[in-house]
Amino acid sequence: MRCANLLENLKKLPKKKEVKKPLTFTQCYEQIEAEVNKRRPKWYLDSVTWMDFDDVKQIIIAHLHKKFFMWEQDKPLAPWVNKIISNQFHNLLRNNYTNYVRPCLSCPFAINESSLEGSACGLTASGSQESSCPVFAKWERTKKSAYDIKMALPIESHANAVKENFGNTEAIDEAGSRLHAEMKKELNPRQWRVYKLLFIDHLDDEDVAKEMGYKTTESGRPAGYKQIKNLKRQFKERAKKIIKNKDIFYHG
Repeated sequence: MRCANLLENLKKLPKKKEVKKPLTFTQCYEQIEAEVNKRRPKWYLDSVTWMDFDDVKQIIIAHLHKKFFMWEQDKPLAPWVNKIISNQFHNLLRNNYTNYVRPCLSCPFAINESSLEGSACGLTASGSQESSCPVFAKWERTKKSAYDIKMALPIESHANAVKENFGNTEAIDEAGSRLHAEMKKELNPRQWRVYKLLFIDHLDDEDVAKEMGYKTTESGRPAGYKQIKNLKRQFKERAKKIIKNKDIFYHG
């Protein structure tokens, strides 16, 4: 009798809730890839030497894999994924183009900005976008060389070549690969590692600093700020010399 009552009481006990196992990145990969692929029409920076959408896609998916543990799985996946994608787009555009592009793109005096033949200016005496404008002169002095390195060709100086090769991504990739190869010869192993992380693996400055173990003593500055800044300046100067002395863009 007692056994029967005990069994009856055991049946009335609440059953344990099944704990769902968290989803893995692999299980969500198809949905993640589909969300990234939706952004293809919004990526327009194919003119950068080593940057096409396939590269962008791999960078973003790798970043999502690294951050996947941050997704709260009681919430939908797509909004979280798209927020990460938008942030990465912004970072890639900023690091590879926006920081270096000439100021005329947002200047109210710019005229016919879409023309590859060179744009006009409503401010300068010559009517051209050139260094008689103090804002343009500052950009030319401080950022133009970095812009030319980032781009497949210095667009302002080689408009005809750009028109011929703008769609030739194979030639652009080859030129970028040649520049990387020449830079590897110029740099010591530690410098090359930083260069590769920045310009081939496309990590942002903070990730590179973390990878290299850089720190900072300056308040309000991210770790490695000064080291990365100095190294980028060295890379720019060496790349300028390579581009000046070697025919990496029109290699026969």
